[in-house]
Amino acid sequence: MKLITAVIKPHKWEDARAAIEATGVTGMTVSEVSGYGRQKGHTEVYRGAEYDIALVPKIRIEILIADEDAAAVVEAISSSARTGKIGDGKVWVTTVESVLRVRTGDQDEAAL
Repeated sequence: MKLITAVIKPHKWEDARAAIEATGVTGMTVSEVSGYGRQKGHTEVYRGAEYDIALVPKIRIEILIADEDAAAVVEAISSSARTGKIGDGKVWVTTVESVLRVRTGDQDEAAL
């Protein structure tokens, strides 16, 4: 099993959601987060004054999936969230040892 975690721009969320659902994913966890990478934030002008914004708003998506489906989901996220500009985000895949569905007690593949 794999845990796919993606951090993307907020305006690309709907495109990414549609692409992920098209791969057959039935559930995901989505959070609004803030952070920065190489761009180190950005500056905004409000009422003539320039402000340095250190943390940029992002969307974090977490999907628990079977090993064989991971590559398709990563490709769906990366292609749908790409703008070609700095700050598009990242996708990483982590191996998961065990999963337990609390409601039924199902474990591992049965819990997906």
